[in-house]
Amino acid sequence: MAYTVERKPLTLLERIYIPQILAGMRVTLKHLFAPNVTMQYPEERPAIPSGYRGVPTLVMDPHGREKCVSCQLCEFVCPPKAIRITPGEIPPDAPTGHVEKAPKAFDIDMLRCIYCGLCQEVCPEEAIFLQNQYSMTGYTRAEMVNDKARLYELGGTLPDQHFKWDKKKAAAEHGNAH
Repeated sequence: MAYTVERKPLTLLERIYIPQILAGMRVTLKHLFAPNVTMQYPEERPAIPSGYRGVPTLVMDPHGREKCVSCQLCEFVCPPKAIRITPGEIPPDAPTGHVEKAPKAFDIDMLRCIYCGLCQEVCPEEAIFLQNQYSMTGYTRAEMVNDKARLYELGGTLPDQHFKWDKKKAAAEHGNAH
């Protein structure tokens, strides 16, 4: 059943809008005399909060070796399917021949990436990290797809507490000695 809502008549002050105009002017004057908060980007940048999840990149170990072994876990766990990996074989006579495989191609489409950090969490080799870079720009869609070389350029080298490849290599050599 419909019912009618009675409307109260406007008071004199409400009809002439003076309190509303003065309230708006108060806000304007407050901002007029407040200190300037404009940053001159990119020369000035805001502080990056701890725990910030930025651009995903590939990193190398302290010896300049590729840490990624093409397990493809990051590709499988990526919700928007922004990561594409093409696994490749490593020749047995290569210095990193004890590693099963390495990525032939590794692409991350930054237009699809949602910066969730699942790729970093799932990586067993600690090869993918989210950097503090937050201004990723490009003029075309192709520029926003980071290939393996660009990912290593952005990621660089991070300290590795495990030296897992050295241990694997030492274990393999130790196993051959017996």
